[in-house]
This record gives sequence, structure tokens and C-alpha cells, in this order.
Amino acid sequence: MAAIGASAYLAAGLSPFSQRGTTLYGGIEKRRGIFLAVSTERIDGATSFGEDARFENKKKKATKEETEVKPNIYANPEELPEVEEGKKGLKDYFEECKELVRSDGGPPRWFSPLECSSSSPDCPLLLFLPGIDGTGLGLVMHHHKLGKMFNVWCLHIPVKDRTPFTELVKLVERTVRSENYRSPNRPIYLVGESIGACLAIAVAARNPEMDLVLVLSNPATSFSKSQLQPLIPLLEIMPDQFPLNLPYMLSLATGDPLRMLMDNFVKRGPLPQTIGELSRDLVTMSSYLPVLADILPRETLRWKLDLLKSGSACANSCLHAVKAQMLILCSGRDQLLPSQEESQRLQKATPDCEIRMFEESGHFLFLEDSVDLVTIIKGATFYRRGKHLDRVSDYMPPTPSEFKRIYESFKWVVTATGPVMLSTLEDGKVVRGLAGIPSEGPVLFVGYHMLLGIEIIPFVVQLLTDRNILVRGIAHPALFVRVKDRRPPEPELSNFDVLRVMGAVPVSPANFYKLMSSRSHALLYPGGVREALHRKGEEYKLFWPEQSEFVRMAARFGAKIIPFGVVGEDDIAEIILDYNDQMKIPWRREEIERVTNRSIKLRTDATGEVSNQQMHLPWMLPKFPGRFYYYFGKPIETEAMKAELRDKDKSRELYLHIKSEVERCLAYLKEKREKDPYRNLLSRLVYQATHGSTSASQIPTFEL
Repeated sequence: MAAIGASAYLAAGLSPFSQRGTTLYGGIEKRRGIFLAVSTERIDGATSFGEDARFENKKKKATKEETEVKPNIYANPEELPEVEEGKKGLKDYFEECKELVRSDGGPPRWFSPLECSSSSPDCPLLLFLPGIDGTGLGLVMHHHKLGKMFNVWCLHIPVKDRTPFTELVKLVERTVRSENYRSPNRPIYLVGESIGACLAIAVAARNPEMDLVLVLSNPATSFSKSQLQPLIPLLEIMPDQFPLNLPYMLSLATGDPLRMLMDNFVKRGPLPQTIGELSRDLVTMSSYLPVLADILPRETLRWKLDLLKSGSACANSCLHAVKAQMLILCSGRDQLLPSQEESQRLQKATPDCEIRMFEESGHFLFLEDSVDLVTIIKGATFYRRGKHLDRVSDYMPPTPSEFKRIYESFKWVVTATGPVMLSTLEDGKVVRGLAGIPSEGPVLFVGYHMLLGIEIIPFVVQLLTDRNILVRGIAHPALFVRVKDRRPPEPELSNFDVLRVMGAVPVSPANFYKLMSSRSHALLYPGGVREALHRKGEEYKLFWPEQSEFVRMAARFGAKIIPFGVVGEDDIAEIILDYNDQMKIPWRREEIERVTNRSIKLRTDATGEVSNQQMHLPWMLPKFPGRFYYYFGKPIETEAMKAELRDKDKSRELYLHIKSEVERCLAYLKEKREKDPYRNLLSRLVYQATHGSTSASQIPTFEL
């Protein structure tokens, strides 16, 4: 079995509940339906919120809707919303902070946002540990999406509360232990921001046996190196009338003081409208200065800085004991903390840590419009419902806004290649479009892997937009395993997040079994890395193993196997230095050998060219783009062949037939494209200019 090979290199280029009038023990009194109160100890039941009759009706309605045919929400990427419905903004953060601090008081406690109340009891618990503001509202812009994947509880630390750091650790620890006792087979997520990240580290260190997942934004473990450190003695001697906290904290809110506002509007509407909206938002921001004063008055700021100091020292002292899975989000323009350096230090000090960098972001990462926590967690493959990650059952498909962002990033590929899709109906007739692709799985696409796997982008996009079919790529493990002490040209693991968001899984018999048993549409390239990183003159040559790796597994579940061919790589680039050429250059030979030796080995028992899995990047000379052509052969039904395909000889016979079908598709396309008047990009652009807004994939081609 092989994987999506060098496509990795290409990707690197890339309803509320009813209100209750009284508070629960230790809870928050709600105003205007913003919060749902939760005690410091979990209330009875998986979630007592489910007792509400409207919630029960909503669940019944949702169950009924699941049986109905759903429309294709991805059909028109250009018209998809920029943001998810129900997403809140920075203004909502200040409004809810105002509501929260108006009647503030009492000890620290948990609350659950009403936007997160529709989550299933089977979802893992997410505990948000706030930063220096202490409100617990730092994820307000993410509640609408988090609530579909997690049971979300947020820690609120009242403005006048002076609970020491060690007591806050005990409070969080009691909750973690209680919830772990109730659901021992589910992970608990600790999402911490600055001081909250220190809390998460301390709790994880004290409970190494528990299944905890830490997501830390700009951890304050580097407080000793922060420019906030000099504020502590300064606040002691500065006159009370001097408003040091407000302008200083506001100016450090982002890498650029106006960037958070600019990000929200720069992509929306014409320039006059954008300037008008930005001006109104600046006025709105200035009106919330009193809210900042209420959140962080002088005495509270002084206490929070002391809390940062003690929390940083505590977290660093126990860092060696942390065994939990950890994802660090660090900002490139964090003016409060040296977050980039600190993330590297923490990664080296902990056994299971990944980093995601946000070069243009400031300290308050979760309040920036361009940051999507759910997408980050999905892209890093950090979402799971059980003790172990199941890349098939734990997978969450991209939301419309996530797909829109991905589509916009790779739209140029579709435009430049103007893909022509041909499929085969049940009666053997070849038609343009994807009407011949079965809607119901399991379906296994088996085909030729073009140079660098660039054909994957139009392939996945077209099937999703035209047929509402999400193809799960079976990919090389290099896309999923972090290499320690990475050195160029080894790519960052984060470069492949987009492939994981779109459903790619690492190649393995277990994952293949799960995809077929879950009736998925899966994509397999038997030629793998060797085919995608081929040498000069090897265009459209198959490098398949001798053994029929996938046939019997597909037949076990009665999968439909669709052989396909794709051509067009020779119309976009020419290889000038292949593997053989680069191995003659000493420094390149050393790099290739180092990267290959550090990569996970596949097909170690294979013989012939397919066993040559050298990880390298061919040097290419771009051409004026031509066109990609895809030909999907007639689906091969294996349901009726289950019994006979248990025989190895019969299985191999079908395997060779599939291979010959792929070669036939390639030969057909190479011949037919010669008669395409729109094979060249320039001719397609002229056609689009004279025929209105015709999409690149709908431009005419050769006659069938």
C-alpha cells in the first residue's frame, strides 16, 4: 500500500437554552442570556443542561434531519461565507466583559457559554484558563465552533479576587480529577492563555497519568524575560492618578495597535465603505476604554503581574514532569512576552509538543479575527474523543468557511490548469463531468501520481464542489510525524495542516480498513513517492509494487474501485535536475540522504524501483501553463467478487486489470488533449474574457 507522496511538498507552498433566574453554587448570575452557570464541581448528569425541553426537541429535530438528503454546502465556493454563522467579534468581547464585571464578586468559578450548549455529551471537555484579563471570555470569538466539538467550561477570576496561583492550580486540578473520574476514557483539553498556560502546565505536571491535551497560547513561562517585569516596581511608586495600565495594555494588545481592526475590514466591501466601518470601529474601541479600566484597575493589574511572576516560576519548576500532549500557539509580534523563543524552549523540554506560529499576530491571539482555534486544532490533528486518536472516526469535515479559505489559497491552481474531468457511466459511456462517480461509498480511487502530486488540488476541489464528495487521501506518514531538530530542506509539519483539515490520513492497513468500513471515498496512489518524484523522461510511467496490496481489503467491504489517469504535468514544468543529477552534487547528496534516513520507511520489503523512496525535490523549470485532464474509468464492483478475491491469484488478476485500466486512461488523455483548442492558458483566458464569468473547469475541450 502506498501513500500520497510528494503532494506534501506542494502543500508546503501552502441554540441557546432557556435562562434561569437563579445561580448555581459558585456560579455566575446571567444577564441578557450571555452565560450558563456551572459550579466548581460538575452538576449531576453528563450535562444537566439537557433537561431543558427545547434542547430535547432540538435533538429530535436534528436526528430527523440527518435522514434527509442534505444540499451541497460547498457547491459555490465564491459565495460561501467568510465567517461561520454566529461568530462574535471584538465588540462582543467588550460587551460581555461589561456585563460580567458589572455584578462581579465571589471566588473563581466555571461557567459554560450558551453558544456551546448544543454539544453532545460524548464530546470531550475543554477547560479554558484565561490570561491576564481573568474574565474567561478570551474564546468568545470561537464559542460558536468549539461548542460543536467540545463541552466548554471557562474559568472566571473576578476582578477583586486575590486567590494565589497555587490555589488556582488546586481549583483546576479538582475539576480535572472529578471529570476524569466521570469519563476516564475521554481526554480533557486545557486551553490556556499566558498565565492560564502556566496553570495548565502546573496541573499537567501534577497529574502525569491523566489524559490531558494542552493548547497553550503565548505561555507566560517566559515572564522573567518580559517587558512587563519592570512594571511591578513601577506600579508600586507611580501615583494612582497616572493611568499606566490602560494605554499600555491597549497598545500591546496586538503586534500593531490597529491591525486587529484592520484585519476585520480590509477584505470587506469597497474602500469608502471599509474606511467608514473602520472609523466607526475605532470610535467603538475608544468607548470601551472604561471597560478595560474595570477589568484591570491598578490594584488588579499589580496583583496579576505578581500572579504572572509566581505562576511562571511554578510552571518552570515542574516542566520536567509534563507528559501531556501539547500544542503551543505563538505570536510573531507579541510585545508582552518573547513567545517565539519560549515556544522553542518548551518544545525541547517536553516529550510531545508541537508549535504553530502566527507571524503577524500579537499577544491576544484568540481575539484576532484571522485566528480560528478549531481549524488550528483540526489541522494539527489534536482532536480526539477517546484515549487514542482515530483519524477516521475523530475526523471533522471542513466547515464552509474553512473550505472557502482553503479554496481561496489554491484557487490559482484551478485557474491555471483549467481541469477537464471525464467519468464513465454504468453503461460504459464517457461523459464530461463527474456523473459517473458513485455517491455512496465505499469507493476507492486508484490512479497515477503526477509530479509533486499537484493533481490532487483540482481533484479534491472538483469532487467536493460538484458532487459533495469529500475524498480522504491516504498519504505518506511524513505529513503527520514531527521530525525533531528539523533542518532545511525538511518542511515544517504545520505546512501540511491543510491536507489534514481536508481529511488526509497516514498510510496503514488499519486506516485503510477504517476508511472502507466507514464507507468513505478514499484516494490511493500505489506508485507513492517514487511515482510523484520521478526522474526525467518518466512522465506517465507507473511504479506499482508487484503485490496486489489494496484489492482484497477493498473487496472485503464491497468497495467500488475507480481506476483513473491524469495528464498535464509536462505542460506546466520541465525537470532540469532530477534525483540522479542531484546525487552528483555533494551537498545535495548529503541533504537527500539525511532527509531520507530521518523519514519513515515504507515498502522496506519491496523490490525494484518502487522501493526507492528517496525524499527529494526535483528542480524544475516552469512552463506557460497548459491544462490538466482527468479520466475516471468505469467503477469496478467488488461486492459480487468477495469470495473469489480471497484467492491470491484472482486478486492479482484484478490488480493487473486495474493497472492496465490506469494506463489506458493515460494513453486516451495524451492522445485526446492534442485536439483541445483550449489546452493553453492564454486561449482559456481569451474564452473567459469573451464569454463572461465561465469557471476554469467549464471551458470547452476536445470532443468525446
